[in-house]
Amino acid sequence: MKFGVFDHVDRSELPLSDYYEARLRLVEEYDRSGFYGYHIAEHHSTPLGMAPSPSLFLAAVAQRTRTLRFGPLIYALPLYHPLRMIEEICMLDHMSRGRLDVGFGRGASPTELEFYGRKPEEAKEVYDEALAIVLAGLTSKEVTFHGRHFDFVEAPMELAPFQKPHPPIWYGVHAPESAAWAARRGLHVVSLDPLKATRASFDSFRSTWSSVHAGAPLPMMGLGRFIVVGKTDKEALALARSCYPRWYDSFSYLRKTRGGTNVHQRPPDFDGVMEVGMGIAGSPRAVAQFLAKETAETGANYVVGQFVFGDLPISAALESIDLFRSAVVPELNAVSA
Repeated sequence: MKFGVFDHVDRSELPLSDYYEARLRLVEEYDRSGFYGYHIAEHHSTPLGMAPSPSLFLAAVAQRTRTLRFGPLIYALPLYHPLRMIEEICMLDHMSRGRLDVGFGRGASPTELEFYGRKPEEAKEVYDEALAIVLAGLTSKEVTFHGRHFDFVEAPMELAPFQKPHPPIWYGVHAPESAAWAARRGLHVVSLDPLKATRASFDSFRSTWSSVHAGAPLPMMGLGRFIVVGKTDKEALALARSCYPRWYDSFSYLRKTRGGTNVHQRPPDFDGVMEVGMGIAGSPRAVAQFLAKETAETGANYVVGQFVFGDLPISAALESIDLFRSAVVPELNAVSA
């Protein structure tokens, strides 16, 4: 069992200059604590995403860490020219000497796409073209492509990735169909959905993987959950209840100010999060028991914790992370073994 971190990099009450430094201090702690990976979201024009340029933030992460792998989950491909995307990926991969993991997606928010002049109904088509170009560009000396949205001839690839043939590629799954698509392409996956939906996605992923890649070991299948660890259940739950509303306000910001709906729903309070199984706040034993059950029932081999969100103070985050490392991980490893 491996352990990682998912971070929306959502706004808190700190001034932005202090905020970025606090986030980077936490990333250093993830590195010291032996976490496998650090995955960040990409969002625009919303307090849900204070790293709207993931590559810029991750360049700092590369310099502040030594063994931690990191990457976007995801780059919103419709917002990039694919040639620029290739160059940014190659730079980050070399700056970290091969610790980059890359996720690609269409972008979860239609409103954010519209701000950039993209039509949400065309997002899949743009994504498909851009992904084909990026994968070709990471493994070739030049790229020629003729599509509806991109068109160029023999574009030279002066940069190549550090990792061969390219950095590991991730995909966020929300349905059995998308999980099967990811399995056919040999991608690592993460699900933030409740247990039943995650189990359906991962069952589809495993089934497709075994038929397409017979005998090959499974990629990483990540289970994403809000996680707050305290000395007692009461202490942890009080902390989660106090900091989650700020995160939920950020999550709902564009819906409230621009209309529409959130594509992937979340409960409005942390009690609701625990009720639907999308997170846990408790003592080390309670957290370990919850995650042991979730991983056993979904078959996940990678736990991705959202340890910091909303108004959670950095001191409380550091204590939660330390308890997770020292008390939760050993118990989960014993169960996994």
